[in-house]
Amino acid sequence: MEENEKPLVAPHIRNKHTDDLVDHYWGSIKYISSLIKASEIKAGLILSFYGILLNFIYQSLGTVLEHVDHQIGFYVLTALWFITTIASVYYSIRCFIPRIEATYDKNIFFFGDVISAFGDIRQFSKLFYEISLDEERLFEQLGQQIYVNSKIAAVKFKNIHRSLQFLAAGLVLLLVLTVYYSVVRYV
Repeated sequence: MEENEKPLVAPHIRNKHTDDLVDHYWGSIKYISSLIKASEIKAGLILSFYGILLNFIYQSLGTVLEHVDHQIGFYVLTALWFITTIASVYYSIRCFIPRIEATYDKNIFFFGDVISAFGDIRQFSKLFYEISLDEERLFEQLGQQIYVNSKIAAVKFKNIHRSLQFLAAGLVLLLVLTVYYSVVRYV
């Protein structure tokens, strides 16, 4: 090698620590994404449970109504159960409705921004490459995406928690209704 020649080193080669950080950030994004998926699975299970329960109630409704004619207590409990069921279903469905706030910076890792904020495919690809080479910008974009995904996961789990609370209250009311029906029918 001559004195004036510099060794060829690609400007985008990073050290091992940077690679570990990238893996850490992507691991965080994957973990949060799995939490989002888990909340949606829970919401689906709650809705499936209600589908089975409501089908069973519908099939038994005629028989039950024959024995509780003019029982105000039964109708009040049924109304309360119906309200808790509607609330639980509402919060489960809200888990599936995306709530993306547009007050954040544009991000190359957010699917909505990829197609709407960075031009055409070539412009996006060029910007994506540039940001990928700039560690500070890359980690800022990844960190912002982790934050946004975490907010989404938190809202989804809050809705699932509310849905489960109403489900529990509804099951208690359904148990009370069953006892009430048994007393009215067999006593």
